[in-house]
Amino acid sequence: MIASQTFKKFDPSRVPSPCFVIDEVALTHNLQQLQSVARASGAKLLLALKAFALPAAAPLVRHYLSGVCASGLHEARLGREVFGGAVHTCAPAYRAADLPELLKLSDHLVFNSLSQWQRFKGVCIDARQQRPQLRFGLRVNPGHSEVETPLYDPCAPGSRLGIPAAEFTPALLAGTDLDGITGLHFHTLCEQGFAPLARTLKAFEEQFGELLPRLEWVNFGGGHHITQPDYDRQGLIDCLRDFQQRYGVQVYLEPGEAIAIHTGVLVTEVLDQVRNQLDIALLDSSATCHMPDTLEMPYRAGLFSAGGVEAGAANELPHTYRLGGPSCLAGDVMGDYSFAQPLQIGQRLMFDDMAHYTMVKTTTFNGVPLPSIALWNSTTDALTLVREFGYADFRDRLG
Repeated sequence: MIASQTFKKFDPSRVPSPCFVIDEVALTHNLQQLQSVARASGAKLLLALKAFALPAAAPLVRHYLSGVCASGLHEARLGREVFGGAVHTCAPAYRAADLPELLKLSDHLVFNSLSQWQRFKGVCIDARQQRPQLRFGLRVNPGHSEVETPLYDPCAPGSRLGIPAAEFTPALLAGTDLDGITGLHFHTLCEQGFAPLARTLKAFEEQFGELLPRLEWVNFGGGHHITQPDYDRQGLIDCLRDFQQRYGVQVYLEPGEAIAIHTGVLVTEVLDQVRNQLDIALLDSSATCHMPDTLEMPYRAGLFSAGGVEAGAANELPHTYRLGGPSCLAGDVMGDYSFAQPLQIGQRLMFDDMAHYTMVKTTTFNGVPLPSIALWNSTTDALTLVREFGYADFRDRLG
């Protein structure tokens, strides 16, 4: 089933190949749903730049959301200079050299360890004298896993992400070490519905509830599939209202995938065909360079051609091909797909749902060119080529 429905009517020959194409109408739809949750619940929603950081989409994002969350200095600067709104920064560790600029760019700065907070507390408090709106928080780890894939599980055993409850000793709670901390942040989910959040929140309250009366805000992190059709948005709204009322805090959420899901495709072209026990089609896009989550999660991306003609599973339709990329990596393979008609050299195909965690992760490994980027309006059919990449982008990366 094609997730990015509007692209059934998109002609992939209109853009260079390979090319990420984002439908601003579908993006607007997601942002409107998120805004409705924020308005109904009183929570504030931020774009997770780690998932989707397209500057050309910034005007849309800042119209509907309260700001962005950043994972370090460069994302914080992008948020402040391009996206507007609040900038909340949270990283596993900060470099001392980056901190002065982060304190100028961020509205919330979250520390992943008590040791870094204690080390930088003085300079943070001094910075707040210049910017009274500046707030500081701690990322905590509820130790409650809801993610099945260990690579994506922040609460896996031995995780480096977040402070375990055991570190909040009675001596710490009774002392002055937490002076200046106004909020807590937790992030435990990945592409999940409301029920996993409800279970996580229960564990969070059991372990960190003693801290909540002294706080101004709590950040529920990301991984919430709020814009999926089957997501229990009313359940989320009720939960957010209840939590904020009981503890007198402002809640933040940091959706990333939920903002860009079902809004974009990766256009690719068949370069060649070979046979080695099965038919193989070589494409100008790469799994490892352009869509690495298909290998890391792993998952099989949907695929369709012009007119919304969808590819099937292997052997489901008469002609089956293994689709592979142009890099030297033996495993640079998107999967086995079947088609009603034989593939032709030069034929354009579209990998489905390629807006999130794709453009932000692309590499020039093996000299493979980066895909172009285009914005399309599925209502007006207007198309804007935002960026094309060439040799200079490869050369200058290490030059």
